[in-house]
Amino acid sequence: MAYAHTNSKGVTYYLHSREATLKGGRKQTLYFFAKQVKEGALDSVPAGYVVAESKNGLPILKKSS
Repeated sequence: MAYAHTNSKGVTYYLHSREATLKGGRKQTLYFFAKQVKEGALDSVPAGYVVAESKNGLPILKKSS
């Protein structure tokens, strides 16, 4: 079951991740939210991150302090 976050406007978003290769050849994991469950959906928030909400209601991941 994919991790779901319902924002202040009542819209549900699902957490996903994707591996990207940067110009220098280094691999990096990208985290993003989508309205539908797609390939790469995650079951939980990664360790060291928390879910926050931007001014316009979009969920984002922030590193926890």
